[in-house]
Amino acid sequence: MLNNRFSSQLLEKAVTEIGRLPGIGSKTALRLALYLLRQEVGRVEALAESLTSMRRGVHYCQVCYNICDDERCEICSNPSRDASTVCVVENVQDVMAIENTMQYRGLYHVLGGVISPMDGIGPSDLQIESLVERVRKGGIAEVILALSPTMEGDTTNYFIYRKLEGTDVKVTVIARGVAQNDELQYTDEVTLGRALAGRIPFGGG
Repeated sequence: MLNNRFSSQLLEKAVTEIGRLPGIGSKTALRLALYLLRQEVGRVEALAESLTSMRRGVHYCQVCYNICDDERCEICSNPSRDASTVCVVENVQDVMAIENTMQYRGLYHVLGGVISPMDGIGPSDLQIESLVERVRKGGIAEVILALSPTMEGDTTNYFIYRKLEGTDVKVTVIARGVAQNDELQYTDEVTLGRALAGRIPFGGG
């Protein structure tokens, strides 16, 4: 049944779909829908086409699990990057944040989250085994743990450290220039760059 607030079922459907986006409430969804309704049809079609193309065409890199348009991302495919260093991050946003510092020239490994029993996320739900396999294949001298300094991030750091015990790889963690409980992607570039440069051996050893 049509909601009394709407005089158009098409508008109501658009508002409902926009409202499914994270952080978008019903009022914001309505405002965005009405904004799009005032635009030229071609502009709205371009937006819809770009979103559809993104969903169908964007893949995860077969090496590091960053997002890309091909089988390998531009970072993994770049011969000028230091392939002996791998920076482990929680998500794609963290890759972008570190790249913005322009102080890191190694490769990445995107876990796709952190261990969080409260949220039902265990080690098998993350790209941890694929990281261990990358290390076992050889060629990696250092693994930098660059997860957010939260309880979940620290738990994941320790789990990875234990998984890599017995290998020849050096395991380091970014310095605590990043405030406790802060998410990496929201840390300013200067602080993040200094935390990377000041990384220390995991466990302080």
